[in-house]
Amino acid sequence: MNLKQLKYFLVVAEERQITSAAKKLFIAQPPLSYQLKQLEKEIGAQLFIRNAHGMELTEEGKAFQKYAEKIVDLSLTATSQIRQIKTGELGKIRIGVISSCGGVVPNKQFKKLIEYYPNVSFEIHEANTFGIIEQLQDGIIDLGIVRTPFNLEGLNFKDFHQEPMVAVTNNNDFDRGKIEHLSQLKGKPIILYRRFQEIFNRSFRHQGIRPFYAVTCDDARTAIHWADEGLGIALVPQSIAQTYAKSSIVSIKHAHWVTHLNIVWRKDRQVTPLMEKIIEMF
Repeated sequence: MNLKQLKYFLVVAEERQITSAAKKLFIAQPPLSYQLKQLEKEIGAQLFIRNAHGMELTEEGKAFQKYAEKIVDLSLTATSQIRQIKTGELGKIRIGVISSCGGVVPNKQFKKLIEYYPNVSFEIHEANTFGIIEQLQDGIIDLGIVRTPFNLEGLNFKDFHQEPMVAVTNNNDFDRGKIEHLSQLKGKPIILYRRFQEIFNRSFRHQGIRPFYAVTCDDARTAIHWADEGLGIALVPQSIAQTYAKSSIVSIKHAHWVTHLNIVWRKDRQVTPLMEKIIEMF
């Protein structure tokens, strides 16, 4: 039994005549009759009664018709879905995201992707940059959204967003609403988002400043919350400050305090069509 025989059977059952069924299928009558006989032989039952009016389904034929329709429909569905998966129009993508990308991801492109391909679904995993890379290496996720700096070994990446660091404070610490020189932070209680400790220390050391880290944490949202409560000045990426901060956001004029968001994936991992669509989207 094969799909071609099932399709032939269904057309004959619909047309109730070998002649018209053969025309509809664009084949000659003898091959069609032969395929039907082979199908009946394999099933072990007569499917049609031949009479003066044409072809009538037997009781066995009526029962078999229901199954044949389901099998053919399922075959068409499977073929369609496989094609969609192959072209990246269907499937699930596992993405690891860091908390500090909330002001940037998801973006308008994500919304457009879902509009064009409504059968695509996302499984989101949250961690810091190091956790995301570890999940990527372990095969838990397909793609990761991380912040620089990070170890690029074994990874492909695409830089898609850069932004400055800003200060979040609920006090009027800075007259002009901006920090034009890092010396303005000297002696101030700083809430350190540990992710950028090395960058901050390098800059402070270069300018001969010993910073006072009043609070140290591993999440930009935590740093912002503590700053909102008046426990210090949080130094965080601009986008997450704009998303979560209730206090004043103060710009910082310092060229080296810039962070980049990258989308990353394993070099040894085959990029699926759906992964490729999302990478291109960035």
